[in-house]
Amino acid sequence: MSRKPLPIPPIPLLLISAASVQGGAALAKELFPALGPAGASGLRLLFASVVLLAVFRPALWRLGRAGWKAVIPYGLALGGMNLTFYEALNRIPLGLAVTLEFVGPLGVALFGSRRATDFLWAALAGVGIVLIAPWQATEGSLDPVGVALALVAGGCWAVYIVAGGRLSRLLSEGESVTAGMLVATAVVLPFALAGGTVARMTPGIAGLGLVVAILSSALPYSLEMFALKALPSRTFGILMSLEPLIATLVGLVFLGEQLEPQHWIAMACISGASAGAALAARPKAEPAGA
Repeated sequence: MSRKPLPIPPIPLLLISAASVQGGAALAKELFPALGPAGASGLRLLFASVVLLAVFRPALWRLGRAGWKAVIPYGLALGGMNLTFYEALNRIPLGLAVTLEFVGPLGVALFGSRRATDFLWAALAGVGIVLIAPWQATEGSLDPVGVALALVAGGCWAVYIVAGGRLSRLLSEGESVTAGMLVATAVVLPFALAGGTVARMTPGIAGLGLVVAILSSALPYSLEMFALKALPSRTFGILMSLEPLIATLVGLVFLGEQLEPQHWIAMACISGASAGAALAARPKAEPAGA
């Protein structure tokens, strides 16, 4: 039985989700000195799984073979995205990590397009990447490993969007996000345990990890599943062009991360490419049940 959709349009849901994710990412950086990126990612996903199980109480044993075949790619992408993004966040500023990661959903938006304007948006995004890339190893330059990890996280995000769109048509929102979070936890937790997360755990760290889990995983991914129910995956990918800006402002205000002028230009290029693709997108029929 399908759930009644939230009385909020899908686009505001995505903006609320983006603000929640970036606020949670800023808090997660407080966990890095104690747990490391893998430990923080594992703790976030573990707590998020527990919260989602408590809230939705999904009957996961009834998913069946087809359900789990759709869940596993979604969960693998979700786990890979979380782990690689946190590893990138440990090396480069939040705003730039999100800007580079955003190449993933932009790629989903432009994939298969044959319009000349869409090639223009792809080229504009490429300019942004070139401006961020650390071409020379100088003092104060970006960590090239961090840049590469952010791009890998973007690839995982692209898979997450496509797999999530398919999954949302098979399962309810609660079943989808909870099952996917459990798979993601199973992927990341071994890396967290190998880093000695359990030995370093304190009540304060656990409490902060719970807040990060709610802000960064449980709340936004639930909202995104509702949005995916109403939006095609291509539209979903191109309507989040403000997320790099949100991340940059959060990093500036809460983490004191200052960006170089070329980095602001790069962010504008990638966000502008996404916005341009959104404006040029062909209108599609409303999804069933909208």
